[in-house]
Amino acid sequence: MALAFGTRKGTGPTDPAAPSAQHLLRRKRRREAARTLAFLSPWLIGFGVFFLYPLISTVYFSFMKYDGFSAPTFNGLKNWDYVFNDYPFFWQGLRNTLWLVVIMVSLRVAFGLGIGLLITKIKSGVGFFRTAFYLPYLAPPVAATVAFAFLLNPGTGPVNHFLGDLGLPQPGWFADPTWSKPALTMLAMWGIGDLMVIFMAALLDVPKEQYEAAELDGAGPFQRFRYVTLPNISPIIMFAVVTGVIQTMQYYTQAIVAGKVAGGIAGNSGQQFEPGYPQGSTWTLPQMVYNLGFQRFDTGSACVVALVLFAIAMAVTSILLRRHSGFMASED
Repeated sequence: MALAFGTRKGTGPTDPAAPSAQHLLRRKRRREAARTLAFLSPWLIGFGVFFLYPLISTVYFSFMKYDGFSAPTFNGLKNWDYVFNDYPFFWQGLRNTLWLVVIMVSLRVAFGLGIGLLITKIKSGVGFFRTAFYLPYLAPPVAATVAFAFLLNPGTGPVNHFLGDLGLPQPGWFADPTWSKPALTMLAMWGIGDLMVIFMAALLDVPKEQYEAAELDGAGPFQRFRYVTLPNISPIIMFAVVTGVIQTMQYYTQAIVAGKVAGGIAGNSGQQFEPGYPQGSTWTLPQMVYNLGFQRFDTGSACVVALVLFAIAMAVTSILLRRHSGFMASED
């Protein structure tokens, strides 16, 4: 009787048609993976179309002789050799770009944090000062640069007239290779509203109990900033620095517009213009990509500069994130 019951088809525990526990687990995992990929598919498509494919294409064209019109032909490392050894503006542009990354980003973060601290301490008129500092950020980059070029004009600008009335030196600003990058830095600091808003939100989120405890322990303003404010807003500072580095590595519009206005050729649409005026002091790597790719029709060399730009941005960002991780670990 037991044998007859145990041998009925489809009912025994050893029935080969019954799915095993491992098979059911694998099927569940496949369903979960398919569901996860479905949710990730918009990002994966965007990543592939707008980042991975352009990056692979840039690497491919960096080894090709290509002018944008005829079919590309392989030429090995000639583009790399031309950019590093024969292109006359590469090293100067690299120095200018790194100068802007170090000086401009540092001053913007420090100035934005300082303005944010100041406004959070003001008792009245907060809305007015917040609006006054944020509005310049909304100005279009071209219009803001043209306005600054007018204000800092060495001959007719009101800034130099004011400095002359005070008996102070009158720099050449955008027309002087010594002062052109500081003038661009002043322009960047003028539009500090984005960082100010971010830092204000971070500062207002610092727990007040920690400030009260620090005051009870006798901590002064500097100690409270060093041991309370700074650890709480350090992720926001790192965010501002990393995004600032990435934006500055792509610095193009303000530098080329300032050079055109100072060089007196703004508005002459048919006139050929070599970026970097005056004397190459405002050359940046993104301008080189434009110069090589769209003025000299050397797409292969332009791709080399773009890859160098990408590698430097990735390296600097990785170093900053690593140092921030070490800082947070030491604070803990």
